[in-house]
Amino acid sequence: MRAQPGMLLQGTLDVLILKTLSWGPRHGYAVARWLEETTRDALQIEEGSLYPALYRMERKRWIDAKWGVSELGKRIKIYSLTPAGRRQLRVEAAQWAHFASAVSTVLQNG
Repeated sequence: MRAQPGMLLQGTLDVLILKTLSWGPRHGYAVARWLEETTRDALQIEEGSLYPALYRMERKRWIDAKWGVSELGKRIKIYSLTPAGRRQLRVEAAQWAHFASAVSTVLQNG
């Protein structure tokens, strides 16, 4: 049985995007593709979730956005992690690891 991606991503999309950008600047589509490729398509990020999250994180100053040009010559927004975003990534990754450990403990003792 395959889990519903929306259910898995609720509350985790920010940390996934921050982690993706920790590897270097990317445009929105590249963020989504990296997550899909890294998870072997287990996580598929829809534009309707991705771009509002990017804009929200930009407002919080966790990421910075600059206009650039794609390989095809199209104008694109390229996102990069800020120092505040790196700090937030550490906080959220630690919280996620604690949560995952707690869930794993429950599942192993069931």
